[in-house]
Amino acid sequence: MGQGQVHLAALLAGAAFMLSGCGLADSHAVWPEMLKVKATEPTPLETPPDVKRLVAGKLDSVFTAGSQPAHVRVSAPLHDPRGTGWTACVRAELTSVIGKPLGTQTYRVFINDGAIFDRRQVDADDNCLTETYEPVESSVTVEAQRSTKP
Repeated sequence: MGQGQVHLAALLAGAAFMLSGCGLADSHAVWPEMLKVKATEPTPLETPPDVKRLVAGKLDSVFTAGSQPAHVRVSAPLHDPRGTGWTACVRAELTSVIGKPLGTQTYRVFINDGAIFDRRQVDADDNCLTETYEPVESSVTVEAQRSTKP
């Protein structure tokens, strides 16, 4: 190894040592309170939504018009890792616009501020396929039952 290579190696080792010490020095430095960087507090989570009520009241925001959703079922809400909202899974027996049964279709809904703002049909690796579901009564069914009672 030549003298130039030794000098370069020593310089690189010294630079690496100095850079690695920056974080250590900053974490133990005493700064006036006004100069310290304040840690941002995480935004609080919304209250878990009533997925059954949301879906029952807004079937058209989950299923396309004319798909005649039947046996609608929902999973429990889970915190959406992308923000402060929630996600849930919705399943139903659907029919195509020409009346052909499409079978059970599963969608993931995204809920923010107590409203469904997006939905996607799930693919094979989505955890919606292993969720536990509870039936949803549509508001139409509930209204029909109320009007038939004396």
